[in-house]
Amino acid sequence: MSSVPVAVVTGSNKGIGFAIVRALCKQFPGDVYLTARDPGRGQEAVAKLQEEGLHPLFHQLDIDDLQSIRALRDFLKEKYGGLNVLVNNAGIAFKVHDTTPFAVQAEVTLKTNFFGTRNVCMELLPLVKPYGKVVNVSSMVSSSALGRCSQELQQKFRSDTITEDELVKLMTKFVEDTKKSVHEKEGWPNTAYGVSKIGVTVLSRIQARMLNEKRKGDHILLNACCPGWVRTDMAGPKATKSPDEGAETPVYLALLPSDANGPHGQFLSDKTVRSW
Repeated sequence: MSSVPVAVVTGSNKGIGFAIVRALCKQFPGDVYLTARDPGRGQEAVAKLQEEGLHPLFHQLDIDDLQSIRALRDFLKEKYGGLNVLVNNAGIAFKVHDTTPFAVQAEVTLKTNFFGTRNVCMELLPLVKPYGKVVNVSSMVSSSALGRCSQELQQKFRSDTITEDELVKLMTKFVEDTKKSVHEKEGWPNTAYGVSKIGVTVLSRIQARMLNEKRKGDHILLNACCPGWVRTDMAGPKATKSPDEGAETPVYLALLPSDANGPHGQFLSDKTVRSW
């Protein structure tokens, strides 16, 4: 079993994920895994970084597929005995003018961004070694979407005692409400991406609390962050940041020093803790 530290970045064959892998290859003292659903695209991305003189490794990962997540889990367990850094970057967004029915957009977006991310965490968080770092890539859209929720929903999502089960029920309810076309009447904002990222930010707060309760002595730091508005396939060419600039906050959180006590359970953008 290798004693080399290991970092994994989900959804990292392009965009912000790719830039995070690039930065970690330069700064993280261990093996860095670029992951992608499509092995061909993943290998191509690895080859690009090799041309820059970097040495990422590749492992297939589709966060929508539990078997794929578990294959990665078993590989990490066997080869490294665990995991030091996990960056949950994989996510999707429909374009603003996409004509796909909103209920379908809601189901598809939450399946990946919330439920897929949660499944990765369920399988991989137990593998995170002491002094490990977990970064869930969320979005400032989670904050603006939260502000457009009903007071009742805002209270639930800001609660310091909300459980993972309660959060899952709320995320499921949003999808069901869109199917019945009652989501706005039920206090939801009209953004599937925004609600999915509320889920990621709140999930991060819950996970940090659980780590405090169950693994206090392990000094694991887990946070959510917004990379900013980044020029990617998702955000388009008009965005203000380059992918490398977008990677800065996730990489900062992934590389917090081992004696750092925080941030933990926070939501950050531009390396700064934001109120939730």
